[in-house]
Amino acid sequence: MSNKTKHAADRSEAIKPRYYGRKWISVNLPDATCDWTHGGEKSIVTEDGNLSDLIDVLRELNDREHWQWPQRKHYFISDLHADPDAFAASLVASGGVKHLGPSPRDFELTKAGRKATFVIGGDCFDKGPNNLELLRGVRHLKDQGVRLRVLAGNHDIRLLFGMRVVGEKKDVRNEHFFVRAGQKIIPLIKEVWESYLSKKAMKSIPDTATCRRRLFPRESWSEEFPKIRGGDIVPAQMDRELNRITKKVDNFESLCGEQGLDLRQVYAATQQWKKLFLKKDGEFQWFYRSLRLCYRNGSFLFVHAGVDDNVTKMLLKHGVRHINNAFQTAMREAPFDFYYGSLCNTIRTKYRDVDRPFTRKGSRNVRSAGIAAILHGHRNLHHGQRLSLRKSQINFECDTSLDRHTRRLENVNGRGASVTIIEPTGRILGVSSDFPKIKVFEPQRTLDALLAAKKQEGNKR
Repeated sequence: MSNKTKHAADRSEAIKPRYYGRKWISVNLPDATCDWTHGGEKSIVTEDGNLSDLIDVLRELNDREHWQWPQRKHYFISDLHADPDAFAASLVASGGVKHLGPSPRDFELTKAGRKATFVIGGDCFDKGPNNLELLRGVRHLKDQGVRLRVLAGNHDIRLLFGMRVVGEKKDVRNEHFFVRAGQKIIPLIKEVWESYLSKKAMKSIPDTATCRRRLFPRESWSEEFPKIRGGDIVPAQMDRELNRITKKVDNFESLCGEQGLDLRQVYAATQQWKKLFLKKDGEFQWFYRSLRLCYRNGSFLFVHAGVDDNVTKMLLKHGVRHINNAFQTAMREAPFDFYYGSLCNTIRTKYRDVDRPFTRKGSRNVRSAGIAAILHGHRNLHHGQRLSLRKSQINFECDTSLDRHTRRLENVNGRGASVTIIEPTGRILGVSSDFPKIKVFEPQRTLDALLAAKKQEGNKR
């Protein structure tokens, strides 16, 4: 082994997390490391494909000492989508947890985990095999005294708004939220029905016609909804919403039937869900009370999906606490205004033309607020985490298709596990079962690697 190879191996061994209880998770985790520049577009993307812009941004951030690293190690895990096994495997990948047995909750904190902060990046619900068991796993982590931050995802909020309106007085602004959740909500409904209810519970449930009225928006809804005022809903968004709801109303009952559920059972399950999540003594009452829209530590901002110009203006003027307070108030009192407003763009954007704009002005707001990088999920990837540059703003995209439903649907091999680690020493690690090595971002090293690659490319020409 050459000295260079030995040095690389020693460096990998020093950097990588320790995987405790690896034998219990049946997931391939990387043992070697590489600079984040390896992997081409699987690791780094820019808006025009030109890495020169990223070089300029990194050089500016480094020269101005803009990087402010957290005092504690941070573990970021996003888009678990009801897969408790993916959560357990991702915890092992972090090195902050030791797995002790076959159950997803057979784990305890390691010394590193007790000192760290865990951030769940939103979208705990939908798609995966077991919503409730995932939440029990998150609660088990919380109960061990860990520093835990749970961010809101679009699936989490859509579920809350949908379940909450069932059986309530009709309001044209909100009455469509249940059916808007559509097919993705059905597995959870079935899960609640099978876990908590039985035929005996049906005695107090009204007839099918009444349940249908309580679950679905009124027939006049499609005519009344376009007339409402308030929120920030734009014409194109209005048209999409009307078309989407019409299709979901037409299909929802038959989709439930395919899962062995009639509308009376669906209605009964929604009422049980409210007891579990909204009542003070409910098993999962802690979940929505703990949600944040964003979290900041040092020069790093954590959100579920991204930001737009309006949110970055709020960030610059008022800070993260103000945004989270506004989110909690809107979540309780103004679901329509939130869901179709700028705040909700933070959990829904994919930076498309139909999403709220993020421009150079927004990027300047982020930089002026002291943020060097944004970490988010929402847009799922197949090759581990990715660094992206948008309007000169560095983002770490961390939705790595963890849940087994997504992986099966999109032909991603194997079981999912990933965690993005921010270290106080000035390093970000992207650990994923879908990339052969741990991606390592260190501002100066990564800049040097980019400059070397650019020079090599120039020599070839």
